[in-house]
Amino acid sequence: MNTTTALDLPGVPHSPLRSYALEAWYEWRRLLRTPSYVIPTLLFPALFYVLFGLVLNKGRGDAAQYLLATYGVFGAMGAGLFGFGVTVAIEREQGLLTYKRALPMPPGAYLVAKMVTAVLFASAIFALLAVLAASFGGVSLSVAQWLLLALVCALGVLPFCAIGLFIGTLVGGQGAPAVVNMLFLPMAFLSGLWLPLKLLPSWIAGMAPVWPAYHHAQIALKVIGLDGGGLLAVHIGVLIGITVLFAALARRRLAG
Repeated sequence: MNTTTALDLPGVPHSPLRSYALEAWYEWRRLLRTPSYVIPTLLFPALFYVLFGLVLNKGRGDAAQYLLATYGVFGAMGAGLFGFGVTVAIEREQGLLTYKRALPMPPGAYLVAKMVTAVLFASAIFALLAVLAASFGGVSLSVAQWLLLALVCALGVLPFCAIGLFIGTLVGGQGAPAVVNMLFLPMAFLSGLWLPLKLLPSWIAGMAPVWPAYHHAQIALKVIGLDGGGLLAVHIGVLIGITVLFAALARRRLAG
């Protein structure tokens, strides 16, 4: 980071929040310049949505609308798990975390920057899905539904950030992508993100509530009236509990 560039960052006043803003700005720019993160994170949810939501279902019925919500959740999962699980593991292995501790910056700026970046990527993914759904899938929602669905997908990235952070404290940089994928892909399928749970065997549907992605998806589906009928408070409570639990576990490992 160039000191002159940092001091000249437009729109960021000299204040106690400056370190957070600068760290988030450079984390965002760094990931944008990382094709191995940007391409799969942004494009895979859109490609899957085009295939399963538009081509195979021809954009008819509730399929395009249902998959808009669930692939928004799928995108948020990827942004959180890979944005933390892989990058934290690599940076911890390279000694960057030790270097960060020695800098005169707030201890939380490093993690806040990654969370902000994950939220921005989740928002970008949903925006891309929304354009596809509205333009080619015949999805028509009210303005309030569009905005609320975008908010749910963006904020729902946080539990997966916490899980990814914990993974990043456990494994090295070489093994992190494999570990994250071993969790990411099965969770997406078993939570009903790729196919509605009613189309899957009953034992899979019965186990779905153990996955955080299921609860996130149910909240998103509630916005468009296609959820399974569970209590909103329960889904929110589970996601908050998972976020707090894995953040605490990761903090304990980082402190140790």
